Amino acid sequence: MAAGTVRLLGLDPGLQHTGWGVLECAGNHLRHLGDGVISTDTALDLAARLATLHRALLGLIEAWRPDEAAVEHTYVNKNPAAALKLGQARGVVLLAPALAGIPVAEYGAMEVKRAVVGTGHAEKVQVAAMVRMLLPGSAIRRADAADALAVAICHAHHRQSRIALARAYSP
Repeated sequence: MAAGTVRLLGLDPGLQHTGWGVLECAGNHLRHLGDGVISTDTALDLAARLATLHRALLGLIEAWRPDEAAVEHTYVNKNPAAALKLGQARGVVLLAPALAGIPVAEYGAMEVKRAVVGTGHAEKVQVAAMVRMLLPGSAIRRADAADALAVAICHAHHRQSRIALARAYSP
């Protein structure tokens, strides 16, 4: 990796499907490295599914060696049982990179959509189309993976803004 290049891991948490995407960020330039989905077996009990998710995340972290991670906040679900399960999966998604010593940022869905599409009320199809446009040559096949890459893109934009502000206000 070149000096000044940062590897970002974007994660879109879910108990059944957790999307992931890895980018390299050098200034304003983004390069797609990989993406996919971690799926858990619905026939397993909750603890086993969370363990599957955790092991898969550790494998991703070991394989890609990200410098930073970004996770999407989950929306409030009307079904309390589903919301609790999703929250537990999200906890695993936050914990895995944190235990590996990787800084983790969190972004709301509207913030991600605004960073990628320009409006916080964009549809999933619009987000996926913009992700493909911003990352030419990527062959993203799953919506969960596109969402994870959108989270990583959002983090890259926010990261660059923080760096620019720090430079502007440093003596």
